[in-house]
Amino acid sequence: MNMQSIGESAGVIWKILYGDNRKWEYQELKKATGLRDRELNAAIGWLAREGKIQFEEGDNEHPTALYIELSLYIG
Repeated sequence: MNMQSIGESAGVIWKILYGDNRKWEYQELKKATGLRDRELNAAIGWLAREGKIQFEEGDNEHPTALYIELSLYIG
């Protein structure tokens, strides 16, 4: 795993989150992307560092969800 592969994995996740305006659970993203845990975690970290994804903390009944919060400026 290197910076390029992490960036490519982040792009895969971004396309899924951006294309489907909903909250995704970790296991759903893992299945949809086909990424291994290590690849998925690194890519999530990349997107989080760039401020491109949001997290909703879960509880026992609802796991943590990842999503994109789009901010639009209409001027």
